[in-house]
Amino acid sequence: MSTSSLLMKQRRMASSVSRQILQRRRIATTAVGCRLTDASLGVSRSAPGGLSTSARFGGSNNRVSAYSSRFFSTFLDDYRQHTEERSAMAEGYGVAPNPLSAEQVSALIEDLRKADSNHEELVALLVHRVPPGVDEAAYVKATWLSALAKNEETSPYISRERAVELLGTMQGGYNVQTLIDLLEDSDAAIADLAADQLSHTLLVFESFYDIEALHKNGCKPATKVLESWANAEWFLKKPEVPEVMTATVFKVTGETNTDDLSPAQDAWSRPDIPLHAVAMLKNTREGIEPIKDGEIGPLHQIKELQEKGFPLAYVGDVVGTGSSRKSATNSVLWFMGEDIPHVPNIKSGGLCLGGKIAPIFFNTMEDSGALPIELDVNDLGMGDVIDVYPYEGKVTNHETGAVITEFELKTPVIMDEVRAGGRIPLIIGRGLTSKARVALGQGEAVADIFRMPALPEGAKAPEGFTLAQKMVGKACGLPDGEGIVPGQYCEPKMTTVGSQDTTGPMTRDELRSLACLGFTADLVMQSFCHTAAYPKPVDVITHHTLPDFIETRGGVALRPGDGIIHSWLNRMLLPDTVGTGGDSHTRFPIGISFPAGSGLVAFGAATGIMPLDMPESVLVRFSGTMQPGVTLRDLVQAIPYTALQMGLLTTEKKGKKNIFSGRILEIEGLPDLKCEQAFELSDASAERSAAGCTIKLNKEPIIEYLNSNVVMLKWMISEGYGDARTLERRIARMEEWLADPVLMEADEKAEYSTVIDINLDELKEPVLALPNDPDASALLSEVAGNKIDEVFIGSCMTNIGHFRAAGKLLKNLANPIPTRLWIAPPTKMDEAQLIEEGYYSIFGVAGARTEMPGCSLCMGNQARVAPKSTCVSTSTRNFPNRLGQGADVYLASAELAAVASIEGELPSVETYLKYMDDVNATADDTYRYLNFDELPNFVKSADSVEISAEMRDAAKKLDMAE
Repeated sequence: MSTSSLLMKQRRMASSVSRQILQRRRIATTAVGCRLTDASLGVSRSAPGGLSTSARFGGSNNRVSAYSSRFFSTFLDDYRQHTEERSAMAEGYGVAPNPLSAEQVSALIEDLRKADSNHEELVALLVHRVPPGVDEAAYVKATWLSALAKNEETSPYISRERAVELLGTMQGGYNVQTLIDLLEDSDAAIADLAADQLSHTLLVFESFYDIEALHKNGCKPATKVLESWANAEWFLKKPEVPEVMTATVFKVTGETNTDDLSPAQDAWSRPDIPLHAVAMLKNTREGIEPIKDGEIGPLHQIKELQEKGFPLAYVGDVVGTGSSRKSATNSVLWFMGEDIPHVPNIKSGGLCLGGKIAPIFFNTMEDSGALPIELDVNDLGMGDVIDVYPYEGKVTNHETGAVITEFELKTPVIMDEVRAGGRIPLIIGRGLTSKARVALGQGEAVADIFRMPALPEGAKAPEGFTLAQKMVGKACGLPDGEGIVPGQYCEPKMTTVGSQDTTGPMTRDELRSLACLGFTADLVMQSFCHTAAYPKPVDVITHHTLPDFIETRGGVALRPGDGIIHSWLNRMLLPDTVGTGGDSHTRFPIGISFPAGSGLVAFGAATGIMPLDMPESVLVRFSGTMQPGVTLRDLVQAIPYTALQMGLLTTEKKGKKNIFSGRILEIEGLPDLKCEQAFELSDASAERSAAGCTIKLNKEPIIEYLNSNVVMLKWMISEGYGDARTLERRIARMEEWLADPVLMEADEKAEYSTVIDINLDELKEPVLALPNDPDASALLSEVAGNKIDEVFIGSCMTNIGHFRAAGKLLKNLANPIPTRLWIAPPTKMDEAQLIEEGYYSIFGVAGARTEMPGCSLCMGNQARVAPKSTCVSTSTRNFPNRLGQGADVYLASAELAAVASIEGELPSVETYLKYMDDVNATADDTYRYLNFDELPNFVKSADSVEISAEMRDAAKKLDMAE
């Protein structure tokens, strides 16, 4: 294949990638990372691109040149200036320069086509500062290197052989086809060199079959590639995990949540890992001394500890609770991980030691090639130098050798994950090795090389399976009625995948690094709910570019102002299926979701599967009847309240107990809840640090929900939302289920790690989460009378009924409310309906501040409450500083929040119940949900949409496959 043909093929493949190169605001900074010195953390003051002056390239002994006095290239001039500006950031500690854009790579190549005296510097930038995969800059780089490798162009600075080698550093995507073509090159040395590069390239996907075909046709270099893959040389040539890992302890006492490591207010910078990492731990806390409180983290402490000469290990009592932000992992590893060759501005490896490590954070550490270990950290102090023995399961004092603590790894497979550079490379590579062995007639087993997932020792099949175990079993292709045993490794099919806008740019980057040009998961949806109301310039760029990226890969992109990811994604779900999302509150009310960091979400979207060590389940069983004034939100908080009473949960961070952490929360006893109500319960499983959640519902509310959702999805198509084919296919699958509505149920003898019974007859008043811990719970009578300054009614924990209830409570007020009240409905459809029914007029008269539909105050990255105020919020969580700096935030129902806004304090139970009498009197009108099949405008639009026979056939095939 000629280069021109290759380019045409690649451009067709990459039609999904926006070619618009947007001008970004220059942000000054150099490299806070590995070592905080001039030649540190992957940056050099004398060589742009984060390259030390001793960096080698092209087999040459020449060093990257220092700055010359004359700048031949405008590009080089600009990039050197950018590097210097970045080096001055973070109070002089510096931030690594940005990777090269496609425009910059094009300019660099043009300079290299000339007799440029700065060629060494330019080549070094090309080698080290271009992202791999299917990034736009990688496309430009691969195009030129392909021309050099095929002798269609020559360069005095990069030989043909070197071009082939450099193509081999790009991991997959745009480099693969050229390397395959070169397997048949007339120059045997080039063909052999191309085979060497493919041998350690894992992201080949369907191109595997092109290599297999060449092998069958007698192409020896192709056979060499298959044999290398079959022998797992890509893995075995990597160093083994050492017997002992020496590290200096970076200790953060108490609970570290992902908002501490990746602050919401800095969400805009998350794709810029070195810059975002500067904000890690930026708020003063015990033992942590930020350079600039509230802005820049403890860089001097990190530098001082690094000067001991060992890598740092992140150590904490409770680590990584809260949101599913891979950016939190990225920030930790920027200071405590290792550089990845040829991959700019991201690191791998490192140690994370925690008394308790939240499951999503643990998984993102695994995905990043780090070694997370749960152990007793009480005797580990800031600055201690320790030796970690991963095979022996002990930690010792580096100087004395005394044993400090002992541990067991979560799974022996984690050692292979670290060696492979992460769980995702291991899964892809292990699969490639198996595939190559089959192609060579050797069988698919790979246990001779890899530690294979296995059932825990002594595990046996249970007498019955839980609902979650059956759902995951179905997604893994097990026969009806069978389930996955707790502790068993599996790879369930991802039917639905969600992504939101503060993690979406990172998911996009992960998809590029996975060389993904099309989604395998049946439905992938992207929202813009976290940044639409108050976008920063970088958010505006994301709003314009990310929809095209998602849609042209077959995904569905919402629009800024549409509302919250979960309120939309829930309406796209299929019963009894499995999914994931890049937001910790991706917790399905029907089916089950296992939320994850952006890396695993990208993997699930790209490959259609997700690695999972099946968790145990905790059953929460409700009985009795809901009492007057008690709401669904009170049932949400009754779960941790009851667990605290039972001693299954503690709020003390040292030695913290949490029966829900890492387990699946399965809820029974409320079968007639509407799906919108059920989501309140499943959504809050995130605050319990649960791995996932199921709710046993009857068919009737699900049938009602799906009939409504079919109309909504057809309306979306009529409104021009894409990808239309994906929406059509999902509609067809919903209609298939509605034609034969069958739901899974837990077996009577299903086994649970713990059962928690809650008698609703005994719950007679509201339950609140206390500041500033969603686990800490109290009855209203225990906190009544506390003054309230601000109230927020919004977030994914609300639905239209909550706003009607609030409006009815506010309607007859004679005077303005004494608090600042924020109102933010979850979707634009809720907003429109509330306006039509006159509720926005009520909110306005009461003095409420109405926000654009979306997350609003909940994440804390947009508008915020006043510093040190006391608030009542319906949002998901209330970690310190989340809604406002130093604010004390109670979590409560929308009804109680509305009463607090009127009274200016937490009311007595008696006062609250009097207000609720008015709400209960018109409950049927208040708690009506948005059934789109009953709204004329939506029905009219839906009637204009026909589902193609092609998509109906595709839906049937998918249903049969599941």
